[in-house]
Amino acid sequence: MRVLAIDSSGLTATVAVVEDTQTIAEYSIHYKKTHSQTLLPMIDEMFRMVELDINSIDAIAISGGPGSFTGLRIGSATAKGLGLALNKPLIHIPTVDGLAYGVYGCRDLICPIMDARRNQVYTGIYTFSQEESLEEDLTQPKFTVLKSQVAISVEELLQELNERGRQVVFLGDGVPVYQKIIKENLKVPYYFAPSYMNRQRAAVVGALGIQYYELGKYETAAEHEPDYLRVSQAEREREERERNNQVIIREMKIEDTAFVSEMECQIFSDAWSEKSVQETMENPNSVCIVAEKAGHLLGYLLAYHVLDEVEIARIAVEKEARNQGVATKLVEQLKEISKEKNAKKILLDVRKNNDVAIKFYKQNAFAEDGIRSDFYRNPIEDAVLMSCVI
Repeated sequence: MRVLAIDSSGLTATVAVVEDTQTIAEYSIHYKKTHSQTLLPMIDEMFRMVELDINSIDAIAISGGPGSFTGLRIGSATAKGLGLALNKPLIHIPTVDGLAYGVYGCRDLICPIMDARRNQVYTGIYTFSQEESLEEDLTQPKFTVLKSQVAISVEELLQELNERGRQVVFLGDGVPVYQKIIKENLKVPYYFAPSYMNRQRAAVVGALGIQYYELGKYETAAEHEPDYLRVSQAEREREERERNNQVIIREMKIEDTAFVSEMECQIFSDAWSEKSVQETMENPNSVCIVAEKAGHLLGYLLAYHVLDEVEIARIAVEKEARNQGVATKLVEQLKEISKEKNAKKILLDVRKNNDVAIKFYKQNAFAEDGIRSDFYRNPIEDAVLMSCVI
């Protein structure tokens, strides 16, 4: 069997033509040029140098991730394009598996580490065990996956290696980045793989690809997708921006009481003092929650739970955040908390002339129960009594 192997998952761009018992050609380059500039010219030059027709290959083995998002996309696009044009199957090789397989026959723990930024690595744990051959009177090293490739923190990886208690060999582009941390935190014996096997090699991807193919682990070019393990930095930043723009409802903290008392003074004629807010928080029957967005408090709700009823004492949203669903989120969260407390009904009172508030409560399943005359002061006004069955 003859396989074209491609790996552009890291800084090294590497391609090879591999057969069952030999590597016909291998071309690797570790340079600042992008893989889009080097990969196809490398493949073309390699086939030209060995005077080989690219149509003679049986399959394409591609290092499918994890790794550099740009590098993986370039490698996958190249493999898919060639696979579709040549009508050849693709063999998806996990990048970390390919790195580990390059330390063939090693009985120690093999731990490739690729820098995933933010103190994280793409890694896995492997070894070679001995397997008796039925055909010949000898034993063959068996590639064993002890921990499948994953994205985790360096600290978490080193803790697991310490717990396993075996000697470790490290390789990959994460070694120079995290070498100091390894030296400071690893308790078991370890060493670093030499230069000729400490980066991606397409010949290894091809050799492992032939094994996968024989096991039926291949796919069409149209089916192939790279395995990123994590979303890209751009996507992570977008998700973080979205999270920062989300309104979060959480339990009130003591440091929130100054904000609440200040808003009380801005909104209510009968404002509660900071001490009153703190005393409410300390009441074991109280429910005190706030709405927060990107670290900024937008509103709050204070309520009391008595027997099977919860009564809203205060609810407010700052003027700039109104008509954005903040009050609705506060009420919805109160309903969930009330259910957990086995309450059957939520009660409240609102000024009779506060049409906006009365409309809001009705939209949130509250109904009018009656009128309490001259309930409010400053100014004197009737209260509309409302309730919601939960």
